[in-house]
Amino acid sequence: MLGLIPEISRAPVLYLHVLYLISLVKFIPLREIFYLWRMINIAIFASGEGTNAEKLIQHFAGSTKVRINWIVTNKDDAGVVAKATKYRKGVQILSRYVLENYTEKFIEFLKLEKIDLIVLAGFLLKMPEKIVAAYPYRIINLHPALLPKFGGKGMYGMHVHKAVIDAKEKESGISIHFVNEEYDKGEMILQEKCVVDENETPETLAAKIHELEHKFFPLAVERVVENLEVVK
Repeated sequence: MLGLIPEISRAPVLYLHVLYLISLVKFIPLREIFYLWRMINIAIFASGEGTNAEKLIQHFAGSTKVRINWIVTNKDDAGVVAKATKYRKGVQILSRYVLENYTEKFIEFLKLEKIDLIVLAGFLLKMPEKIVAAYPYRIINLHPALLPKFGGKGMYGMHVHKAVIDAKEKESGISIHFVNEEYDKGEMILQEKCVVDENETPETLAAKIHELEHKFFPLAVERVVENLEVVK
């Protein structure tokens, strides 16, 4: 209950009185009422420039339901750090060693911060099974190809786009999916496509993919949030 005090203190006093009366009438514990009021907290994990992280921050900037609390990265010199600073978001540097060897401690950190949803926006480290188990259907990944093709370990960034072109694919796109214990095998949330031209290069295809990401990734996250309850 103490962990809720800073958030509750910002609510109008009258609103708290209403919540209390509702709890009496419906015999719902007041603690449960407070959870109904609390915003959905998101942690974005990214390893690169953070353009998708920035789009997400901008998309939810005026939301009364969603708050992006933390940017987590495995690279202290990643561009996403500067973007997090620009928007006054907390930054957590998370090395592979810490992620793999102090997983329980990191889960404790996420729970302490009341993180409800983890969004992987170009995060290059595999989520440990313990984190996946702690956040079932609460971890979303963005993949720059049409899964199940061109997924798995090593398939990221320009590696994916080069593989798509080398395979003479006629189309590519993005896949937004829930994360499970296997690389890029989780339940699909959304896929969007683009045409691969005959003279396509990895760079031009990457530009098309980024355009899809920036347009549809925030919408996919919003779709998930609509059906999400806060972690208690």
